[in-house]
Amino acid sequence: MIRIANFFCFAVSAFACLALYHVSEQTRVARAEIKLVDGQIAQEQQFSDVLQAEWGRVADPSRIQRLASAQPGIEDKAAVELASLTLLPRRGDASLADGQVRAASAVVPAPDPRLHLASAQAGD
Repeated sequence: MIRIANFFCFAVSAFACLALYHVSEQTRVARAEIKLVDGQIAQEQQFSDVLQAEWGRVADPSRIQRLASAQPGIEDKAAVELASLTLLPRRGDASLADGQVRAASAVVPAPDPRLHLASAQAGD
């Protein structure tokens, strides 16, 4: 009977050691993954800081004013004049002969290769 009890206690302690080793290994793997993710977060934060600085430079009102004044035919208009609802035609009016409503066009800037590099390094 004592041999059976000793064998049972040895089996339980061996199982407990194996379970503890398994938990320890899972903890080590989780720490390595957390370290990797922390590094990726720091890198993305650096990319975000660069983008914020670039946006601050591009969206600077004095720079925009300088660019607008360099373009011929661009004059300073009030925002109310640009967004007036009276310039829009009424429903059912087929003609826009008075010429107050003009076609809008937009120029899409060339993509910045640094932004593509940032998204490629992020895993996208």
